[in-house]
Amino acid sequence: MTWMNLPNRYLIVILTFVSTCVCYIERVGFSIAYTVAADAAGINQSSKGTILSTFYYGYACSQVPGGWAAQKIGGRKVLLLSFVLWSLTCFLVPLDPNRVTILVVARLLVGVAQGFIFPSIHTVLAQWVPPHERSRSVSLTTSGMYLGAAMGMLFLPSLVKLKGPESVFLAEAALGVLWSVLWFKYATDPPRSEHPKAAAAGFGESLLPTEASPRTKMENGGSTVKATKIPWKKILISRPVWAIVVNNFTFHYALYVLMNWLPTYFEQGLQLSLQEMGSSKMMPYLNMFLFSNIGGIVADHLVTKRVMSVTKTRKFLNTVGFIVASIALLALPIFRTSGGAILCSSVALGFLALGRAGFAVNHMDIAPRYAGIVMGVSNTAGTLAGIIGVDMTGRLLEAAKIEYSGLSSPESWRAVFFIPGWLCIFSSFIFLVFSTGERIFD
Repeated sequence: MTWMNLPNRYLIVILTFVSTCVCYIERVGFSIAYTVAADAAGINQSSKGTILSTFYYGYACSQVPGGWAAQKIGGRKVLLLSFVLWSLTCFLVPLDPNRVTILVVARLLVGVAQGFIFPSIHTVLAQWVPPHERSRSVSLTTSGMYLGAAMGMLFLPSLVKLKGPESVFLAEAALGVLWSVLWFKYATDPPRSEHPKAAAAGFGESLLPTEASPRTKMENGGSTVKATKIPWKKILISRPVWAIVVNNFTFHYALYVLMNWLPTYFEQGLQLSLQEMGSSKMMPYLNMFLFSNIGGIVADHLVTKRVMSVTKTRKFLNTVGFIVASIALLALPIFRTSGGAILCSSVALGFLALGRAGFAVNHMDIAPRYAGIVMGVSNTAGTLAGIIGVDMTGRLLEAAKIEYSGLSSPESWRAVFFIPGWLCIFSSFIFLVFSTGERIFD
């Protein structure tokens, strides 16, 4: 079956790309809308950090269960359920900064629902995408996050100005429902006969159940699945898995801190108006979108043309991405103009996205049968980074506001950007030493 003459696996990749785009429109949208509403209500920076980080508590709780559920009942179904749940929550909950309990519960629910998304996507892609298309398919799908963030930064401040902060919630809910309809109509599970290259490498519809996969022949010529258990202990003590976990933590620490606090940095640190910045404010996330896809294309080229082994390719792109990002993050508070801040944040986020062609695709290299599970484990660490980073940044800024009588001085923001900068250096070293591109889980 094709749609607009596209093979089904390409349609699946496009739809998962759109799904990550919509999810990050929601995340950036909440940050923008809540910041405006909270500032109008006189909410302090520490309290804002607490609310902004609440999402990640729910998100952390559902990562590993999300990977398990995707393998147990199917990533396609879990992904649809997740979208329906968070879209309904956005539609039903009012944005009132003074109703803290309602906001906390709502953000927890949205976090739990969205926590199922990426393990489900990795499960779906592991079923559909053959190895020679792996890097660019994963990179395209995850680049939707950055395009979504860019679109949110470009359009949502104007929507807030015209219709108020509450309108952002309704727009996000509408996008979520629209995607759910498209996914329900067009997404399918892969038939066993499709994608011989993928099947030969161990991909396919029987690849990722909880009771996985060695096939035994039956008398009638068919096959059945011999039950085996997920190797939890081996996964949790594996040094290549922990190399992925550490880098996922650092990537998301930097991403979530910038995504949640860049609006405040522009408005209070640099005394700029988001509405008046025009399209320039979307450049950091647009750069992520571009560099993520460049990383995937370069990685696949290096592997398929045998320029580098899979291991060397992952280490090379991860190291280049994280080291350049660290330099940009350390330099960010030095620049006091909008152009300098946009340049540094664009370089930082762009090269972090390039680094995803290293650590983020590595799940499928080392554990294709358990890609959703390993993704859930590593993304739990990434979510903890959101909890720690977003909340701690609010506390750092509240302390800096007292020490420096405001947030307009570069000293107020130095610690905010130095922490992820040094984490990038540390994480790139860990990945360089402990990672591998070889399959280590059968």
